[in-house]
Amino acid sequence: MSKISQLIDHTLLAPTATATQIDTLVQEAVEHGFKTVCVNPAWVSRARRAVEGTPVGVCTVVGFPLGASTTAVKVFETTDAVTNGAHEVDMVINIGWALAGQWDDIEAEIRAVVDAAGSQALVKVILETCLLTAEQTAEASRRSVAAGADFVKTSTGFSKHGATVEAVQLMRETVGPDLGVKASGGVRTPEDLARMVEAGASRIGASAGAAILAGSTI
Repeated sequence: MSKISQLIDHTLLAPTATATQIDTLVQEAVEHGFKTVCVNPAWVSRARRAVEGTPVGVCTVVGFPLGASTTAVKVFETTDAVTNGAHEVDMVINIGWALAGQWDDIEAEIRAVVDAAGSQALVKVILETCLLTAEQTAEASRRSVAAGADFVKTSTGFSKHGATVEAVQLMRETVGPDLGVKASGGVRTPEDLARMVEAGASRIGASAGAAILAGSTI
């Protein structure tokens, strides 16, 4: 297991994913020593059974990919994910609230998800930075810290574009040295990964983890 592999959430969030593909994802994660497999909620139980006895964790998504479900639904999704064995939960904020400046609502929702996860799962907050201004990204990051989240995350990978160096730098500067920062979406090469880590990312979400690891010299 390498230091590099432990940065990577080995990800398959396509709606077309099959059981066979999820099993392969887990096998690759175990083989390469990735931090987690990141799968849609329907696959959490299967992935959890498959990682038993290995160091690989299971990550899933909440309010994904739009972030526009109600807080109650996001809380239920979180509780369900934890019950099914998720170790980490990546939740999407309500983008419309961010654009309208409803920061107290965003903070309250994040806190509700954090409370639902309890001590059983880490919570990463997906900001979808490609839809936000720098000021909005910074405020969303501050609210994530205030609500008790464990990470801020750039992107779902399903919007206009994924992680950028500039967004990762801003998020790291805002949250300080201790909170996690996850760069996700568009990280496909060793060079991409290196740039994100240099900018301040402590976790990488990628579907190309095996290829990245094969060519990485970090």
